[in-house]
Amino acid sequence: METKMTEISRRRLLQAGVVTAASLPFLRAMPAQAQSSDVLVAVNGQTINSLDLHRTGTNRPSYQVAINCYDRLVSFGTKPSTGGGLEFDYSKVEPELAESWSVSEDGLVLTFNLRDATFQDGSPVTAADVKWSFDRAVSLGGFPAVQMKAGGFVRPDQFAAIDEKTFQINLDAPSKLAIPDLAVPIPFVINSKLAMANATEEDPWATEYLHLNTIGSGAFKVARWTPGEQLIYERNDDWASGPLPAYKRVVIREVPSAATRRAVIERGDAQVSFNIPSKDALELSELMEVNSTPIANCINCIGLNTKFEPFQDADVRKAVAYAIPYEAIFQTAAYGRGAPLWGEETERGDIAWPRKTGYVEDLDKAKEHLAKSGFPDGFEVPFSISLNQLDWMEPTALLIQESLGKIGITVTIDKIPGADWRTASLVEKRLAFHLEGFGGWLDTPDYYFFWAYKHGHLFNSSNYHNEEIEALVDVTLPMEVDHPDYEPNVKRMLEIALEDLPRIPLWQPALNVALNGATDYEFWFHRQLDVRPIKPA
Repeated sequence: METKMTEISRRRLLQAGVVTAASLPFLRAMPAQAQSSDVLVAVNGQTINSLDLHRTGTNRPSYQVAINCYDRLVSFGTKPSTGGGLEFDYSKVEPELAESWSVSEDGLVLTFNLRDATFQDGSPVTAADVKWSFDRAVSLGGFPAVQMKAGGFVRPDQFAAIDEKTFQINLDAPSKLAIPDLAVPIPFVINSKLAMANATEEDPWATEYLHLNTIGSGAFKVARWTPGEQLIYERNDDWASGPLPAYKRVVIREVPSAATRRAVIERGDAQVSFNIPSKDALELSELMEVNSTPIANCINCIGLNTKFEPFQDADVRKAVAYAIPYEAIFQTAAYGRGAPLWGEETERGDIAWPRKTGYVEDLDKAKEHLAKSGFPDGFEVPFSISLNQLDWMEPTALLIQESLGKIGITVTIDKIPGADWRTASLVEKRLAFHLEGFGGWLDTPDYYFFWAYKHGHLFNSSNYHNEEIEALVDVTLPMEVDHPDYEPNVKRMLEIALEDLPRIPLWQPALNVALNGATDYEFWFHRQLDVRPIKPA
């Protein structure tokens, strides 16, 4: 079967004249690497810009370094995925660096007993290292600090090293998100002695050193990093927090061209192609294993920035919602992969999220709402998309541009370089009309609302502000799901969000990963490649 697959791939590539080793110099070295059972080669279209997740400006593709090179106290279990392979199991928290833990009766004190583990330099992992790492995560600011806050971790004085192997957290209030929030990539454990030895007065948290070096106790360490080209992991044979990975070395190639990534995986010059376009996923599934996993707590949506005057008008927002050609977008941009979020509204008694919104393509209704608005003759607006996400954003934008033109709204498409996208859309929140694909790490609807509907929070790219939502999120976030107020609070959040429409849900996307010569891929909520469980096929 493997020989046949290679012949099919080679024949198709020769017929298409797509790629040769001569035309892509880095491929000359790849076949030999790919043939070794000790080396995994993975290709990805995104660029890693730092080895330190806590550092200001670190982008999402870089999060994989924290996952593969550092330990956290706990992790989530895994379960069979509807998209093929395995995926994380949010209902099951499992030990990683912590061998065991306990929660006090009042839910305020979390105590963790550490396993015997060592850092890459051979020094033991201690509770003092965990405390220093947690202090760093809440002190550097930005996204990491806000994510820690979601679990109730706000200040260094909440963390204590009781002895060398006992670490304790003191919460201000009990929270259902406290333990799960320790399993996200951010609270990773750093060799504090080595970090402090490379810190300076101007840089007390050693961000410059950790930007270029991994000093964890995780399954791998970064052996070499050439920004914009590749990152190479080497296995830590002394890893104590899980089963030893099958591969001794993992090469992560950055290949911006989707066509080239497709050619590479078809040739068998890489065993994994991560985050491939839906069109390629559909076609490659005839040749090899392709996992297409719906991304938990995630929607691809349209952002309507409330700083843009027309979008302050509720009738304008509804006019846009009824003018969207949802089905055409889903088939053209997603190739039917994922889950539709338009159409008959999900039952009001259901607190599932993502959910169907009740909005459908109806140009007559769209025109009625626009006529009632303060902009009956329409207006002009730029529609921003990222050059790094053209596979789904460009066809979506073109279809929306055409459809809104029919009701008098003139749309011009604004393509923003991928390197500037996060700053423009999420940090500065200056894009009037744009696409977004945010997924909440902790799989509850109130957690999604914490990030995407609270004013000033990173993924609220619409600058949306609603006092009732603010209050509901604050009181609901720490609440257990069996609390009598939890369900009605979430229902009210959903009701407001679908009435106000600062973002218009389109579909729940799938993460597509092609495997050719590898197996045991696991999908994770953070949408980055965890190379630890992957094995040769």
